[in-house]
Amino acid sequence: MSAPTHTRPHPVATGGVGTRLPWWALALPALAFVTLLALILNPSDAQAAAGDPAITQFVERVRQLLAR
Repeated sequence: MSAPTHTRPHPVATGGVGTRLPWWALALPALAFVTLLALILNPSDAQAAAGDPAITQFVERVRQLLAR
């Protein structure tokens, strides 16, 4: 003899607690992206910008194209 199983007709609602992001969860990655982009576009501001001159020329050319 088997026992009847009871299933819930609707999934349990958590009230949306885990579905909303706090404001800083979007603001911090956006700030980090803008900061890194600014360093890439203006490598002269970086203190350790003694890399390959071809890379520096390429980044400068990209900066000039974006400034138009």
